[in-house]
Order: sequence, then C-alpha cells, then structure tokens
Amino acid sequence: MATEHLCLELHEVQIFETEAKVNTRKQGAQKEEVVCAYLLSKGIRVCEQNFRSRQGEIDIIGYDGEYLVFFEVKYRSSGSKGTAAEAVGYAKQKRICRVADYYRVVHHCMEDTPIRFDVVAVDGENIAWIKDAFAYLAWR
Repeated sequence: MATEHLCLELHEVQIFETEAKVNTRKQGAQKEEVVCAYLLSKGIRVCEQNFRSRQGEIDIIGYDGEYLVFFEVKYRSSGSKGTAAEAVGYAKQKRICRVADYYRVVHHCMEDTPIRFDVVAVDGENIAWIKDAFAYLAWR
C-alpha cells in the first residue's frame, strides 16, 4: 500500500513538471510575440521567428536599417534567478553565432552585410532592448 502511494505521488510530480515545462514554453512563446510587436513598432523588419538548425535556435531575425540582427529574447517573471539579460551567457552566445552562420549561408547573405546580436530582456512587464549585446564569437 505504501509503495502504491509513493508511485502515485511520483507520477503526480512528473505530470506537474511536464505541465510546468509546457506552461513555461507557452509563456515564452507569448513573450516572443509581444517582443516581435515591440520590435515592429520600433521599425525592425522581421524576417523570421524561431529559426532552427541542428546547432540551436534564434528567436527573431530582422533588419534594423542595413544591419541583419539576430535577436535573443529572454523572459524572467521575477528577479529570483537573476535578470533576463544575465541568462544569455557565453555558451548561449556561441550557439547563437553558430546558428547565425548557418542562417547566412542558407539565405545567401553577402559577407559584407553588417550583422548584430541583440538581446531583448523581458523582466516582468518591462522590455529592455540591448543593441549589440555581444560580439560575434568565431568557431574555435
């Protein structure tokens, strides 16, 4: 009887964790849509959302004037795990650069097209657009 009860509790925890992941993804997708609308209102020509390759994903790709910009959107509902901008560390930056390289090849972007890596941090309801948030990280 005690083993049966424990299995039921573990199953309930697994369902809760799965639902939490789905809710987090859903909330992230909603925030990306809000950010996309924000960027459009600031004059960004959005080319693509959620561009994926084997190396990873870029949330939003667009043009800011002549710059081809790769946007990483980060959301934090509270500051308990740090700010949204702090969540884009070196490994994530490197991954974004790899996906950007792939995007530029697939879309035949000229080598002289200026590129930029921006982060749009959403902390609660506040949006902070950090232009040129990090430099391109070459393959190593």
